[in-house]
Amino acid sequence: MLSFFLPLFLVFLLLGLPVFFGLIAAPAILLWLNGQERDIVLLYRNVYNGMDSFPLMAIPFFMLAGEVMNRSNITMRLVEFSQAMMGHLRGGLAHVNVLSSMLFAGLSGSAVADVSALGSMLIPAMEKQGYTRSFAAAITAASSIIGPIIPPSGIMIIYAYVMGESVAALFLAGIVPGILIAVGLMLTIHLLADKYNLPARTTRATWGERGQASLNAIWPLLTPVIILGGILGGVFTPTEAAAVAVGYSTLIGFFVMRTLKLRDMPEVLTNAGMTSAVVLLLVGAAMAFKTVASLSHTPELLAAIILGLSDNPLVLLFLINLLLFVVGMFLDAGPAIIILGPILGPIFTSLGVDSVHFAIIMAVNLTVGLLTPPMGLVLFVTSSVSGLRVETIAKATLPFLAVEVIVIFLITFIPAISLTVPRFFGFIH
Repeated sequence: MLSFFLPLFLVFLLLGLPVFFGLIAAPAILLWLNGQERDIVLLYRNVYNGMDSFPLMAIPFFMLAGEVMNRSNITMRLVEFSQAMMGHLRGGLAHVNVLSSMLFAGLSGSAVADVSALGSMLIPAMEKQGYTRSFAAAITAASSIIGPIIPPSGIMIIYAYVMGESVAALFLAGIVPGILIAVGLMLTIHLLADKYNLPARTTRATWGERGQASLNAIWPLLTPVIILGGILGGVFTPTEAAAVAVGYSTLIGFFVMRTLKLRDMPEVLTNAGMTSAVVLLLVGAAMAFKTVASLSHTPELLAAIILGLSDNPLVLLFLINLLLFVVGMFLDAGPAIIILGPILGPIFTSLGVDSVHFAIIMAVNLTVGLLTPPMGLVLFVTSSVSGLRVETIAKATLPFLAVEVIVIFLITFIPAISLTVPRFFGFIH
């Protein structure tokens, strides 16, 4: 079924059908052609069942927290903090872009939110300072994929829901890979400084200015500390942590920064609701497909094919990275995780690969897929923000994409990168 589903699903996408409808239409047509009309009812019933989950409530709460912080102008505080710390370097605003993305990742957990919030601010600022628009758009797009890797992360919540993993373990496992991507991007900026004639260093911020920027940014920077600290301390569950994040960000916006007004809330709630609905519909459709695929024994057949290629876990990990990279070109990370996670995860855990390690391999690889054509969502959002063509941005991102691919293979073949932090906190042994 999978061999017919993927081409049919791709045809629907090329025709412009939304991903949600493609995910439920393709298997329904195949079931109908196969004479399995009863299973079509099961398919659509499981769309709702796939969304009806307490852990998944964390997603709309984190979306709402991100919207509240963005409307509260907290993004500007993070950029000012980053500028004070790194603005004096050669290519300073490019470094600021990466650091801001890393800090914003601890608030939103979304690559699209990162591009929308930071891109509209930093791309014009970089262009004004002498960067080409294509370079500014490329580094904005490339750094935004840190968003779903550093906690909190929507795709980590989805993976934990589907595979029965600990959300806290996955959150902790994403910290070092996210930082590693940021460091890799900054090294690339440093190496490209002469080639692209990046603006020379400006006046270094004084320690007083850095202190003031730190004080201004302290409230938003405490958000990931509260979220992770509460989860690790057993104070609240990840879903409750997401609700706490909403309450905390609302208090900051209304009473600390006083930049959030009551008149802003209808639009904030609408935006968060629309974004959450899209994500949850995709989760429901993908879970429905997963149920039908399991009835056709597709996972077992695919497992037999994969294990027939080699019995060496390292060779299989290399091959699966290639597969995930290609899948990421056409499918968003959430649906891809729900479809492929239950198929691939058990195969690699049976070969001795730690389940949390494989989760991070899959999550990072598919997140980087947001940056690859033809269906890379981040490319389309960056195009909308910058006014550049998608192919122009895609070409400019190649050096940064190469670095992120290198990081993927480092994560794959050096498990300690992902596992050291969760192991330190006792979530894995």
